[in-house]
Amino acid sequence: MQKSKTYKLNHCVGFILSIFISDFLESDSVIKSINYHKNKFENIAIDIWNYAELGYLELKSSDALAKSLRNQGFQIKKGVAGIPTAFVAEFNNGGPVIGILGEFDALPGLAQTNSPFKEVTDNATGAGHACGHHLFGAASAWAAVAIKEWLIKNNFKGTIRFYGTPAEEGGSGKVYMVREGLFDDVDIVLHWHPDDVNSANSRTSNANKSAKFTFKGIASHAAGSPEQGRSALDGVEAMNHMVNLMREHIPQESRIHYVITKGGLAPNVVPDIAEVYYYVRHPKMSVVEELFSRVTNTAEGAAIGTDTKMSYEVMHGNFSLLQNDAIQKVVHKNLSMAGGIKYNQKENDYAKTIYETFFQPDNKLGTQENIRPFKTSHSYGSTDVGDVSWNVPTAGLRTATWVPGTSAHSWQAVASGGTSIGLKGAELAAIVLAKSAIEIISNPSIIEEAKTEHVERIGKDFIYKPLLGDRKPPLNYRKIN
Repeated sequence: MQKSKTYKLNHCVGFILSIFISDFLESDSVIKSINYHKNKFENIAIDIWNYAELGYLELKSSDALAKSLRNQGFQIKKGVAGIPTAFVAEFNNGGPVIGILGEFDALPGLAQTNSPFKEVTDNATGAGHACGHHLFGAASAWAAVAIKEWLIKNNFKGTIRFYGTPAEEGGSGKVYMVREGLFDDVDIVLHWHPDDVNSANSRTSNANKSAKFTFKGIASHAAGSPEQGRSALDGVEAMNHMVNLMREHIPQESRIHYVITKGGLAPNVVPDIAEVYYYVRHPKMSVVEELFSRVTNTAEGAAIGTDTKMSYEVMHGNFSLLQNDAIQKVVHKNLSMAGGIKYNQKENDYAKTIYETFFQPDNKLGTQENIRPFKTSHSYGSTDVGDVSWNVPTAGLRTATWVPGTSAHSWQAVASGGTSIGLKGAELAAIVLAKSAIEIISNPSIIEEAKTEHVERIGKDFIYKPLLGDRKPPLNYRKIN
């Protein structure tokens, strides 16, 4: 009992001391640093928005971020974990190691101007930043620079490590970096993500595993000699039918979705090659593995039933996000203190116009000015941040880079993200990340509490085993497809 009281007293004193130190030493220096570098990182964000590079092909985007940090005195290691566009940028000043994640990949088929109307642009990739990763990477680098300058100015011990993480969209770039041991010596990891609201919830997500199932048959004339053919497309359709029947008998929280990526080219030719791409999701990694096994069973059955051959390749796999309230509450506090986002008249007019294009929007105009209360929440989506969070205490936030009501992975998200509305959300994220990291560095007891909570949540017997197994990064995936 005495030990418990002493710990609580020391923690309370440490918390009060951290606030005093942070306020005393900071004196708005973080805001000054953010403002000083504002044009630079906003320009980088828009450059990456224009590049719109797909996962594992983000050569220009990765270089832009790495170069910006090298110019600010960070040591750069490029091509880490066997991925040309993955890199680590570090300012080593001793003390605790704080990792900050930065993404920069776009989504296929969403090339869009920043117009409030659907206006497809003819860019080089056919892709668009419908998840705001151009803002994600730029704002995280922006924050890393502000933290570095604060450490130098105040002669404080602390190491900032920016992780340039490619291919979050279906590529699990962070998983390969975790598997390579690049996070083994990190004390705390911070991240953020674009959204249409401002929040810093204690958030969980679905785990995810995906694969491409390829069926091989025999080509023939579909009318003249159909008996000589074996349709690979029949195999795909039989598999899909069985999976759709299986949906009735899986846990309610599950998500299974697919697209047919190859189905033949002409109706009068029996397809000898067909392919379907599956995602399997559930909050628990063990259930994902079980469901994935059942999906592969349907593929094997479909191949037998259609007299075709089947093979599959695991494309990616992500753990669920693991909560850490000790540091998540620090992030939420700093987000609340920073406040929401105000639109000027031009931005209001833009927001009203694009709002009319939404289908049953969840949020109303004006909510971007608010900060959502702290709570525990769950997302049915997935992210490779999950694997990081099971290895290092991790916390994050979301800011309104999109007009309220915008759905992620939509043309509206691409459009808003290429305007001053998106940049305002990125600036807010940079401020909150920087201030949260400084508070954590200033008060080592936060790190201790976060690590204790992390061990309690993962369990003492936890051994990390990636859902994607031992496969190498699919570096040729985008080029082939």
